[in-house]
Amino acid sequence: MMSENSIVQKDFYRESGKMLSKFQIWKKCFNPNLHFIYLLRTAQKHSKGSFLGKFWRLVLRHYQIKYGFQIYPETQIGAGFYLGHWGSLVINPKTIIGKNCNIAQGVTIAQANRGKHEGVPEIGNEVWIGPNAVIVGNIKIGNNVLIAPNAYVNFNVPSNSVVVGNPGIVSENLNATSCYINNKI
Repeated sequence: MMSENSIVQKDFYRESGKMLSKFQIWKKCFNPNLHFIYLLRTAQKHSKGSFLGKFWRLVLRHYQIKYGFQIYPETQIGAGFYLGHWGSLVINPKTIIGKNCNIAQGVTIAQANRGKHEGVPEIGNEVWIGPNAVIVGNIKIGNNVLIAPNAYVNFNVPSNSVVVGNPGIVSENLNATSCYINNKI
């Protein structure tokens, strides 16, 4: 497993294109998106039942409310995580998210409680999720997928695709996230 510093450095690399020292990372924590990612990764580093785990989860909870990010330490998120804008973001804690993923404001990644896709999504690598998109259910989003703003996705999406609309319509595109996901790790 990666050390906390290396995964935080990779997350911050996505924003700046530079590997930063711990001091440089702290300086960038004035940005609410990066500050939240730093706190999330710090909480993930410690077991839930330990003193530090409880402390960092309490700190994280405060900033979940302050910034509007409902992302929990239990959520499995790959390195190179990038939050485009802060505010109003909900991700089910059982969701699995790959590396080099961008998530914009207003996104909901949720559990379906009934039907053929009962469960939570699994999102691949290099996925760009636009503002106000909704991804729901036990579905798989492939690698190199762009989910357009306001798209509603409750079905599997193959790799190298673009999803647009409500209900979502899938189009194959080998360059789906080209110029959307920068500074890949």
